[in-house]
Amino acid sequence: MYKSITIQADERGLLFHKGSYVKKLMPGTYRQFAWSETAITVMKIAQPFAVEGRDLQLFLHDEELVRELKVVTVQDHELVLHYEDGRFARVLKPGIYAYWNVLKQHAFVTVDIRQPELPAEVDRALLPKLTAYVQSSEIASNEIGFLFYDHVLQRELSPGRYFFWKGPVAVTVRTVDLRQQQMDLLGQEMMTEDKVTLRLNFVCQYKIMNPLRVLEVRSFDEQIHIQLQLLLREYVGTMKLDELLKRKEEAASFILSRLREKEEGLGVKFLDAGVKDVILPGDMKDILNTVLLAEKKAQANLITRREETASTRSLLNTAKLMDENQTLYRLKELEFLEKICEKIGSVSLTGGGDLLDRLNTLIGESRRAER
Repeated sequence: MYKSITIQADERGLLFHKGSYVKKLMPGTYRQFAWSETAITVMKIAQPFAVEGRDLQLFLHDEELVRELKVVTVQDHELVLHYEDGRFARVLKPGIYAYWNVLKQHAFVTVDIRQPELPAEVDRALLPKLTAYVQSSEIASNEIGFLFYDHVLQRELSPGRYFFWKGPVAVTVRTVDLRQQQMDLLGQEMMTEDKVTLRLNFVCQYKIMNPLRVLEVRSFDEQIHIQLQLLLREYVGTMKLDELLKRKEEAASFILSRLREKEEGLGVKFLDAGVKDVILPGDMKDILNTVLLAEKKAQANLITRREETASTRSLLNTAKLMDENQTLYRLKELEFLEKICEKIGSVSLTGGGDLLDRLNTLIGESRRAER
C-alpha cells in the first residue's frame, strides 16, 4: 500500500526518517509505503519557518535548506526590525528566527538597545507601531533639556521630540523653563521691631540663566522661597510698624539687592521684586483707624480755627475802614437794615436820632417784652 503526498509550488517538504530530519523536498508528488518509517512535513513558504516541537538548529546543517532560508539571531541586548518586501512586518525579540526567502524578500535592521537613542535608519513613520518598545520626550520651544543615562548626564537637548528604546539603560530627560518666572509669597507672618505681628504678600520675578546649575540645586523653587522669606524677616524685623507702612516701597530695593548677591549660586537673574499687600490683624486695624480718625479731626479743627481767625481779621479790617470812612459806615448801616427787612414784614421808626441807635433801642424793647 502506497500513500501519495503532493507538495505545491508555494510549499516545501521536510523528510523525516524515524523522527530524524533527512532533507528538504521540492514541489512534486511523493509516494511512500503505508508502513514506512519515513514522514513528510509540508510547510507553506509564505509563513515563517517553524516546526512544532523541533528546534531550529536541527535543520541548519542542511545547506540546501539554508539556501532558501533567511536566518536571523537576536541577542539579549538587541531588537530586530523585520521587513517583508520593503514593508515593516514586526519586531523580533531575543531568539533565533528563520523565514523562507522564496516568495518574499526579507530584510532585518538590528538595533542595540544598550544605545537608547533611536538610530537614523529607523523610519519615524514606524513609531506608532513601536510604542511597546519606544519611549519619547518632548522639549518645548521655551525650554532646554538635559539627557541622562542611568542618572549620568550625557548632553544638552535643544527644543524638539526625542525617542529612546525601552531597555536596560534608564533614560531620563529633565527640562528647564527659560521664560521669565514669578515667585509669590502669600500671607507670610512676620513681626516688626515693636512686636506687631502682620502678614505680607510679596512677589519676585526672575529668569534662569544657567539651566545646568538649576538642576544641580535641590528643590530649586523651595530654595528661592526660603531666601525670600529670610530676607523679608530681616527687613521687617528691623523696622517699626509706622516706618514699615511709610517705607514699604523700599523693601523691594533692599531685598532685590540682597537676592542679586546669590544669583551666581542659583544660576538665575532676579529682575524685580515688590510688596503687594501688608495685612494687619483686626485689633491693630481698629487702633490705626482710631488714630487716623483723631488725626483727621485735629486737621478739621485746625482748618476751622484758621477760618475763624481769618474771619475775625477781616471784621477788624472792616471796622477800621468804617471808622475812617463815614460813607462806608453809612453803607454798612443800609446793608444791615436790608438784612433785617428781609426777615420781617415792616418796620416803623419815629423820632430823630441815629439809625443804628434807634434800631438798637427797638430791638432791646422787643426782647424785654418777650421776657
